Amino acid sequence: MKSDSTRRHFRPPVIWLIVERDFGAALLLFVIAGASDGLDGYLAKRFDWTSELGGVLDPIADKFLMVSCFIALTGIGLVPLWLTLIVVARDLIIIGGATAYHYLAGGFSAAPTLLSKINTGVQILVVLAVLGDAWLQLHVSLAPLLWLAAATALASGAHYVLSWSTRARRAMRR
Repeated sequence: MKSDSTRRHFRPPVIWLIVERDFGAALLLFVIAGASDGLDGYLAKRFDWTSELGGVLDPIADKFLMVSCFIALTGIGLVPLWLTLIVVARDLIIIGGATAYHYLAGGFSAAPTLLSKINTGVQILVVLAVLGDAWLQLHVSLAPLLWLAAATALASGAHYVLSWSTRARRAMRR
């Protein structure tokens, strides 16, 4: 079994900072990660620096960061477990559905829906608000934002399931 000091080195930096309760540094690093991801996306589109692999890996990396933040924030008691379960379940259902679609109906191009983009934006706001509140020790109620995150995750997940199920049925009939 590894000691705590050894295990700590294998955590992504933002998650490590959250677990260590260094909320100001975690917030700054989360903002930098988001800004660099946005710049990367802009440059890729602007100069057509895209690839199929990048189109798959970039959203996976984004999801990994977001889900990891939710899990870490839940682990230290700042985000309720029910919300993290909804966020993780939505992503697992989408990944499972995409995999099933790929093998049963053929290849597809993944493009986030408007509802999915709204959900991602709300999840980013949750992480920013929770880290900011913990750092500044404001102790404001984030309940409305947490419920909005749950609602957008559920709505977006349901939308993906319905729309991709319909597409799969059509593709399998052909």
